[in-house]
Amino acid sequence: MPALETRAVASLLREYAQRSALRGGNPYRAKAYSRAADSLAAVADPLDVLIAEDRLTEIPGVGEAIAGMITKLHKTGTDPRLEKLRSEIPEGVLEMLSVPGLRPEKVLRLYKDLGITSLAELEAAAKDDRIKKAKGLGPSLQTKILQNLAIAKSGEGRMHLHRAAALLAHAKDSIRKSRPELKRVTIAGDFHRGCELVGDLTIVAEVPKAGKAAKPSPKDGLQIHLSDREHFGAALLLATGSAAHLEQLRALAADKEMRLEADGLHKGRTLIAGEEAEIYRALGLPFIEPELREGRGEIEAALRGKLPKLVKDQDLRGILHCHTDASDGTETLETMAKATRQRGFEYFGVADHSKSAHYAGGLSVEEIAQQHREADRLNKRFGKDFRIFKGIESDILADGSLDYPDEVLERFDFVVASIHGRFKLDRKAQTQRLLRAVSDPHTTIIGHMTGRQLQRRPGYEIDVEKVLRACAKQDVVVEINAHPWRLDLDWRWHQAALEFGCMLSINPDAHSIPELDHMHWGVLMARKGGVPAERVLNAMTLTDITRYLRQKRRSLARAA
Repeated sequence: MPALETRAVASLLREYAQRSALRGGNPYRAKAYSRAADSLAAVADPLDVLIAEDRLTEIPGVGEAIAGMITKLHKTGTDPRLEKLRSEIPEGVLEMLSVPGLRPEKVLRLYKDLGITSLAELEAAAKDDRIKKAKGLGPSLQTKILQNLAIAKSGEGRMHLHRAAALLAHAKDSIRKSRPELKRVTIAGDFHRGCELVGDLTIVAEVPKAGKAAKPSPKDGLQIHLSDREHFGAALLLATGSAAHLEQLRALAADKEMRLEADGLHKGRTLIAGEEAEIYRALGLPFIEPELREGRGEIEAALRGKLPKLVKDQDLRGILHCHTDASDGTETLETMAKATRQRGFEYFGVADHSKSAHYAGGLSVEEIAQQHREADRLNKRFGKDFRIFKGIESDILADGSLDYPDEVLERFDFVVASIHGRFKLDRKAQTQRLLRAVSDPHTTIIGHMTGRQLQRRPGYEIDVEKVLRACAKQDVVVEINAHPWRLDLDWRWHQAALEFGCMLSINPDAHSIPELDHMHWGVLMARKGGVPAERVLNAMTLTDITRYLRQKRRSLARAA
């Protein structure tokens, strides 16, 4: 049989990972093969070249053992280990692994005990109440399945931003090495638009030969569009999307008796614009940033001259909402503060977990006092250029109260109030819970407002608009949690928050030094939501945010 192409081998490798997970044993082995499959799908070089040049282990996550399987799959289309696993489990069972919260051992039980072999059968069994009656499964699993089936369907084939970023960075590096004649190797697609989950890994590159039209690679895996210099901008525009934005651009072009085609903007037989900025300008528009291109009113805003000036990474002056080894972080307060300072920031806001978060080593009152003494000591050493702000991530309890008495909460420079449990309260009760936390004068920031975890669990049910209006009224800041698993508050609510009068804070929720760099994903979400720097709390200078927090504390003292 002919040798398999890269995307086919990546698919088989992913199948092997899924079947290995179902068989049990070392879970890290299955995850290693799954990550290697993702990396392989994003490789730009032909697979036969990588094998011939013994370069498979250059692919992220591919060691000698996985490289051996890739080689065998490429040459023969199969592997004895894969065939053995195929004989044990029907193919449709693998679909069920896409349901968040449904672990391999539960999938295996659903197959063996109930004979379920597909997502469709799983949904039918859950709706017919067959799962909750099965021994070792039960009603809670059935409820979770019904809730999370929608996530499985909507998130199919999509990955988190940080994972897509790593794959695209490797793809760009690979292209530059193997195709040095290509210029302007640029990331496009939904990653370029800052989408919270990435479905297509797309790159546009300039070829030296004139007259080369944009040409995508096959649909699966990495897509590479090639274009010459004259038409590069049009290729990038179309490869970035979104479909709704491009459709509206084409409609605007038609109104002006123009045509937006693959190679650029035409009037009659004449190509009048081939670069992105030129195309927008010829249509009477300012340049629309990629993050805004979702067909959600950005073209109308551009025509009215009302596009926002979006926040940038370099606008942020400090970091708030971080954890240390005092609770569930991996580093000391001093180490985290120094790493923040080394990144050019002016302040670091520690916000370890509060006492009710036993699972995360929440701080006792004595531990709070100890941490505050350490912060005072470090602040004396840092001097006037950098400051540690003393904060806490206080659990919002079931009744909406915060997780310390007032006399303890008054000791902090700021309080991030967050929900970490009792997610199943109904919409009214959960909303009231948040509203009470917002009304507490000690609350500075509402953390990850909806509690969602992308591709893991939906957010709890709340009236987001009501909570945002309350935040604006009570001068409580709304967090844009920058952790790539959260990215909460969803960017689709940012405009409403701004219109109601809310301030926002881009927080990394960092538990380690590398996670400080999650800030970038939060900025990306804020840009997608149309947020300007002047509405971001931690875009304030050290002087300004110190004044802001002091005023908040003075208001608290007056209220007391």
